[in-house]
Amino acid sequence: MKSLGLKIDLHVHTCYSYDAVTTLKEVGAYSKKRGLDGVAITDHDTLLGALRLIHKSKLIVIQGMEISALGGHVLALNITTPIPPKLSLSETVQRIHEAGGIAVAAHPTFVYKSTLSRQVTSYDAIEVINSAAIPFQLFRCLNRKLATRLNLPQTAGSDSHYAPEIGAAYTVVKADPDVDEIVQAIKGGRTLPLGKPIPWRVRLRRVALSLKRKI
Repeated sequence: MKSLGLKIDLHVHTCYSYDAVTTLKEVGAYSKKRGLDGVAITDHDTLLGALRLIHKSKLIVIQGMEISALGGHVLALNITTPIPPKLSLSETVQRIHEAGGIAVAAHPTFVYKSTLSRQVTSYDAIEVINSAAIPFQLFRCLNRKLATRLNLPQTAGSDSHYAPEIGAAYTVVKADPDVDEIVQAIKGGRTLPLGKPIPWRVRLRRVALSLKRKI
């Protein structure tokens, strides 16, 4: 086990997400540049990016999805089969568990992205730091309060949709470099969420690139 833990960005999108531009090659390059040990590929409602990267990268790659459930988004980590969108939050979490994964509440207090049901307590962790959050400090504080109230482990991820955003936030996980052990460590609360907001210049470059590709 690494004495200080593994640095893993637990919320990364690739070009397999409808709103992201990061190639699989860029995931590897920028993760190395940021000093990450691994990433969770959490494309919107698809496992394709994760399944393809896992065979191409020397990084630790956690197969995942960001599932668009009714009432909020859920990160499904370490699943091998896709979970359908537009189910209730409770059913989505149940399906993730049945698939052998863990369920992390993604950006749970973003009022414009989620209406997290406070009675759903079967999550395995709460994403308390999300680099895409605006205003960043406010949502970090609200997310931490929620995680503390629900007594759930805390994670961090960049929510990157553009390669230079990768690693802006990450979770230090005290585990050996094995995906199953990492996921169990997250579930057991052996985590330290760290990170900062995505700089505005990077956000604007991403928007410009997205518009250019659409044109």
